[in-house]
Amino acid sequence: MKSRGALAGVLPSRLPVSWPGGGVSLAWRGWLGQARQAFAAEAERRRLFLWFPVMMGIGILLYFAGDREPALWAPLAGVALASGLAIALRRRQLALPVCLGLVAVFVGFSAATWRTATIMAPILDRPRTGQLTGYVESVEARDAGARLVVLVTGIAGVEAERRPKRVRVNIKAETVAPGDHITANARLLPPPGPARPGGYDFGRDAFFRGIGAVGNIPGKIMLTPAPGPPPPELARAVLIDRARNALTARIASVGGGQAGAMAAALVTGKRGLITETTNADLRAAGIYHIVSISGLHMVLAAGTILWLVRALLALSQTLALHWPIKKIAAVAAMIGATAYCIFSGSDVATVRSLIMTLVMLGAILIDRPALSMRNLALAAIIVLLREPEALLGPSFQMSFGAVAALIAFAERWEERNQTAPPSPWPWPLRPLWIAASGTVITTLLATAATAPFGAYHFQTFNPFGLLGNALALPFVSLFVMPAAVFGVLAYPFGLDWPAWWLMGAASEVVLRLAHWVAAIDHSTLIIPAFGEAALVCLAMTLLWLTLWSTKLRLLAIVPLVMGVTVAAKPDRPDIVIERDGSGLVVRGADDRFILAGRPSSFVLQQWLTADGDGRQPTDASLRKNAACDTQGCVVTARNGRRIAYAKDRLAVIEDCLRADLVVTPIPWSAPCAAKLVDRTALNRDGATSLIGTAGGWRTIQSERQDADRPWMRKRTATSPRPSQPPPARQPERSDTGDVAAEPDRIQ
Repeated sequence: MKSRGALAGVLPSRLPVSWPGGGVSLAWRGWLGQARQAFAAEAERRRLFLWFPVMMGIGILLYFAGDREPALWAPLAGVALASGLAIALRRRQLALPVCLGLVAVFVGFSAATWRTATIMAPILDRPRTGQLTGYVESVEARDAGARLVVLVTGIAGVEAERRPKRVRVNIKAETVAPGDHITANARLLPPPGPARPGGYDFGRDAFFRGIGAVGNIPGKIMLTPAPGPPPPELARAVLIDRARNALTARIASVGGGQAGAMAAALVTGKRGLITETTNADLRAAGIYHIVSISGLHMVLAAGTILWLVRALLALSQTLALHWPIKKIAAVAAMIGATAYCIFSGSDVATVRSLIMTLVMLGAILIDRPALSMRNLALAAIIVLLREPEALLGPSFQMSFGAVAALIAFAERWEERNQTAPPSPWPWPLRPLWIAASGTVITTLLATAATAPFGAYHFQTFNPFGLLGNALALPFVSLFVMPAAVFGVLAYPFGLDWPAWWLMGAASEVVLRLAHWVAAIDHSTLIIPAFGEAALVCLAMTLLWLTLWSTKLRLLAIVPLVMGVTVAAKPDRPDIVIERDGSGLVVRGADDRFILAGRPSSFVLQQWLTADGDGRQPTDASLRKNAACDTQGCVVTARNGRRIAYAKDRLAVIEDCLRADLVVTPIPWSAPCAAKLVDRTALNRDGATSLIGTAGGWRTIQSERQDADRPWMRKRTATSPRPSQPPPARQPERSDTGDVAAEPDRIQ
């Protein structure tokens, strides 16, 4: 191990410039000397390795920032060059970590490029209505109907080489089973882009899930013979999904009501039976993470198996004394956690949690601490290599952020315990005090660590999340998850109903607590959406605080102040237009949005939430200051400009003469005196925001015009403007319902 004195020479001993005041110069030299010592201590503790996945993440972000798909050889060449430099400069303490950081950046970039190339599949070119044929891969029962993922064998009017591999459709009733080959008339459209500029990209998420179209089947579904033998991987997926559906129905029926639906979701990952009212209560109480099979459930399930196997083996004195029963129990827990992940659908969040759990259980096998920052870094590296796109999602960010905060606190607490005096609490009260304080502290830390990511992705903050978690998590930890493990073990024997009954009873208590917390005033605060710059600063604050172990972490105040400053002044648009031109909102004189047209309720809710507006899409006040008739609407913006929404061609001609801005869902090519946003522009640019300026409007598109990435829909080229308008025709609309475009995201 290198000595601290040798590593202290990494940084210069004096500033390269002289300051006018000797005292100031002396102070700077003192601070620099402390920084050198702290950096040397971090290197001695091998904490620099913890930044490797962070640098990988930078490489992944650079990949997604590109406007076209890169060549794979370029980042691989970067990996080779940076690795060669690291080997050549390995004796130089400063050059080595810099070169390894470059290696990590190129590795992340290469992983993202490779991932996209391996899952590349066509995306539906435009909205279509016609015959759909394919194998049903999975069925998820929902409150109203079901959602299918179909492995496509044919789409009317689409050639085989341009046909999506999978589509996701909604049906009115659960009438088919996994493995069926179906034929039906479907309404399909490409996965939609962001609902607003800067919003979550649903199309990119669908691409990496292998889904090339979304929509619904409004009519009858027929079972038809398959055109050929099914793909080999389909049989495994069908077998697992049928077993999941059967167990979901069993748990839901025994547990009863929404408690049974929640209990089933915790075991099988099928959340469709949970109503939106229940979801809203869980969100308001800050415990919506309970219904997602993620780190909490994986740790509880693996921990229950570890404890159970170790306790059974310890009953034998011979085994306890001569066999490594802890390691045997760890292997059993690894097998059980893997089976839990596969059976629950292998969702992104579940796989990520499995990797974290396997790394920590693997540490037990080699006699290393299970819960450590190095293990978390290893888990992050594996996850980013396997699914680089996970970095952009809230699940990865919130999960790793919370665990990093908890481990960092545990490290500080362990250091404190080495010098702290004995606890003054008597023995009978000490376990209760440790449990209570532990719950409060861990909840506070997890809430603080995940708050920036939750605010960025969901624009909400639940101030009573501490209360909700403190009340609900003991029931989940002590009753729900242990009962789930015993229920799965007893299920093949037909003796599982007591476990599902207990799960349902405990889940009912959790739901009642969530409803009580949600009923408290201001249980959900709506926060205006802030940009990526603020998120990067806040994420860097968390990383700086948790990955360093010396006084270097105090420098986290710099990105924290920058992030809070930028987030406190978000760039709020004056106008937001739906991507198909079906409606828009205009900021009125009272600084709140005014609605014109009829955008989908899901999209409208996204707009309102991003603006920090707590109103619901059905609120009558949204249309209060809009003058509307059958031909459209006219709204006066807060800057006094007239905004017209025209639904037919005569209205467009009239509004072009009188309004400052005209928005229409009709493709328009005739001259217009006002600024015009028509269907052609929206097809090209996606959802559009406008900000009023002294000279006109500043336009922000949700989809870059100069970008061409595999997950982006093909744009419609702008046609030349003739001297006369073309013959009237009805605007193209796709009736797929809000649920078809709803993202699968977990808060």
